[in-house]
Amino acid sequence: VYKKQDGYDHTVVVIDYGVKFNILRSLVDAGFKVIVVPADSPYEGIMKHDPDGVFLSNGPGDPFATSAYASPIIKRLLDDKMPIFGICLGNQLLALAGGLTTKKMHKGHRGANHPVLDLKTNKVYITSQNHGCVVSDTTVPDNIEVSVSSLFDGTVEGIRFKDRPAFA
Repeated sequence: VYKKQDGYDHTVVVIDYGVKFNILRSLVDAGFKVIVVPADSPYEGIMKHDPDGVFLSNGPGDPFATSAYASPIIKRLLDDKMPIFGICLGNQLLALAGGLTTKKMHKGHRGANHPVLDLKTNKVYITSQNHGCVVSDTTVPDNIEVSVSSLFDGTVEGIRFKDRPAFA
């Protein structure tokens, strides 16, 4: 147990690609019942928990390599219109499952104090980041919009699906 869960409003299944403990505590603090499943869990292993949503966690590594086993599951969740949200590697995996691509950065984003812009509200958020790959914005499918960008280099930091409840 990440933290005592007395009551909760919604059940979220966290697909663990290398999730940090504090992310799980934060989800509990937000009122979620948190169930963590391994990165290679099958669709049925996720759905048996009857989730209200699925969280694609952060984690290390190459998103393209991880997508070999993650994308089919994420695509099925997208087809079912399961609410999905993700961060870091989860953002990149959601993008790949949605038809975008990723690329290796010349220099990654590492550390704290990375300003990002919410393109809908024009609000700036200061984030901590640790990634060496980035979602490419060269070909964005019509059902996806870039929602957050880096103020350092303009790279994609967040996406939102227009036709289903999925964002990262």
